Amino acid sequence: MSSAAQPGPLALVGSGEFLPQMAEIDRWLLAGRPPRAAFLATAAGLEGPETVSRWLALGVEHYRRLGVEPVPVPVIERADADDPDHAAAFEGCGLVYLSGGHPAYLAATLRGTAVWTAIERAWRAGAALAGCSAGAMALSAEAPSVRGDRPDEPGLALVAHVAVIPTSTGSRRGTPRWWPVAPRGQRPVAPWWASTRTPRWWAARSGGR
Repeated sequence: MSSAAQPGPLALVGSGEFLPQMAEIDRWLLAGRPPRAAFLATAAGLEGPETVSRWLALGVEHYRRLGVEPVPVPVIERADADDPDHAAAFEGCGLVYLSGGHPAYLAATLRGTAVWTAIERAWRAGAALAGCSAGAMALSAEAPSVRGDRPDEPGLALVAHVAVIPTSTGSRRGTPRWWPVAPRGQRPVAPWWASTRTPRWWAARSGGR
């Protein structure tokens, strides 16, 4: 009798999605899994379709360099996230990747949709799941509006025990305003920029790296 499927690794990445510095991490996430990566730039949706298309094109180039089949999923609004064709794109994927932008917008756009159901199903069946910057924040319990242009949102809560500090909040702005009121029991995670020599990330299943 075969054992039940286990969730795949879940990586919280500071920044640098689709850059050469991330190749080692993506290879690790895909090890032993189908060489097929589905990715969304939904968090950049407030910046318009051209920006989303640019991020998706970068993802296509990145995964082709790795010898992995790229599956760009053009979800910009909630209506897109309920498109059954978009939801079907995650079938057979070894990696699902949420890129950066606006964490509150990402969480609000995906929560309760067919696409989010498909992503969670793929992860629970063994696919790796990664969130970069806003993607990492949205996977936790809180998805803050780091730009202050819309309300904070509940996160997608796959890693509800951590609070992710946005990399875009530098010393000039000080500690993020929502940091002191992070939900009790959450573990803080402060990713580094991926442009550093060794990008820092945190893999939930493996206990951290």
